[in-house]
Amino acid sequence: MFLFRKSEQRLSIDEARTRTSGDRPEAVLLDVRERPEWKAGHAPGAVHAPLTGLVAGAALPEVAQGRPLVVICRSGHRSQQAAKLLAERGADAMDVKGGMNAWAAAGFPVVDERGNSGSIA
Repeated sequence: MFLFRKSEQRLSIDEARTRTSGDRPEAVLLDVRERPEWKAGHAPGAVHAPLTGLVAGAALPEVAQGRPLVVICRSGHRSQQAAKLLAERGADAMDVKGGMNAWAAAGFPVVDERGNSGSIA
């Protein structure tokens, strides 16, 4: 497990993918977009926790609790807010610069809710 340092910059798409992929990822990729966006397309293996729910006090999904979090949204704005909120709650959270738009532009996979090829909404 790794801990993010306060001086560390936002994660690039490549750093995010490295930290959240493989057989034993060191962090959970937490997608904070809303349900319609998630359904249209998300990174394989990502965990969904909409920012609106987190702001309202919702708990993280069980699989994300107590784990380092790499937080992603569509462009990077909501993920910054979510990472800050989660850090204030004691989570080890860092956001992804450029969000899912950058993820898809880099050619990384995007799947819909059924596991088929997805799109960024």
